[in-house]
Amino acid sequence: MFMINTIDKLGAYNVWANETLLRHLDGLVANGATIPANVLRLFSHVLNAQSIWIGRLTGTPSPVKVWQEHDLAGLHHWHEQSTARFYGLAAAADETELLRLISYTNSVGESFTSQVSDIFTHLPIHGNYHRGQVAIKLREQGLEPINTDYITYCRELSAKAQAADVPSL
Repeated sequence: MFMINTIDKLGAYNVWANETLLRHLDGLVANGATIPANVLRLFSHVLNAQSIWIGRLTGTPSPVKVWQEHDLAGLHHWHEQSTARFYGLAAAADETELLRLISYTNSVGESFTSQVSDIFTHLPIHGNYHRGQVAIKLREQGLEPINTDYITYCRELSAKAQAADVPSL
C-alpha cells in the first residue's frame, strides 16, 4: 500500500516557505523598502522556535530565546542554522522516533510532554500561522506580501514535475 509521508512533506514545505519569504524580504530591501520591525519580530519568532524545538528534540540548549529579534541578516543566519536541520530530523525519523515522548519546559516555565510526531507536525503549522501574520503586516505597511500557502508549494512541485516530463523541442 502506498503511504504519503505527511511529516516529510510538511517539513519540505516549511523549508520552501521560509526560503520563499526570505527571498521576498530580500527583494523588498533591494527595491528600497524597509522591513517593518513587527515583520522582523514575527519571522524571528518562527526561526527561533525551530531552534528551540531542535534543542528540545536533541537534548541541547537553544542558542536563541523565543521572541529574540533579528535583522534580515540574522534571519538568514537562523534560517540556515535551523530550517534544513529541523527538516532533516523529521525526514530521518523512524517509527520509534516518531512515537518517542519528550519532556520540556516552555518559555514561561510550564512543563509539558509531547510526542515527537506531534512536534514535527506542529512546527510547519506554527510557522505558517506566523508567516500569515507577516503577510498581513507587510500589506498594512503598503508592501506586497508573498503567498506561502501549502497549496502554492504543491502547485510549484507539480509544475516542476510536469516540466521535467516534457521533452525539449
